[in-house]
Amino acid sequence: MENYKLIDNVANEQYEFHIDNHVCKIEYSKRNGSEILFTHTEIPQAMEGRGIGSKLVEEALKDVHRQNLRLIPLCPFVAWYIECHPEWEGVLENKDKS
Repeated sequence: MENYKLIDNVANEQYEFHIDNHVCKIEYSKRNGSEILFTHTEIPQAMEGRGIGSKLVEEALKDVHRQNLRLIPLCPFVAWYIECHPEWEGVLENKDKS
């Protein structure tokens, strides 16, 4: 899998990968200065099936962790990803940070 550069497009409230003239994105909303809601993940059809969505979620979760934010995964794809990768459960809003 290639390494794509994660872009935090604050103006549009979305994390992005720019690949071959396509934008893959996770839309988010921040609240209370400590929480982030992932609301929608979108991978252009031409990019599907290459693991890009999973890589985008992983990189976005790394940034959430780095910023010490608590995640509320409203996007079903993000929720599924965390369910499949329980090592990320620690970033969830309803989990204790032990």
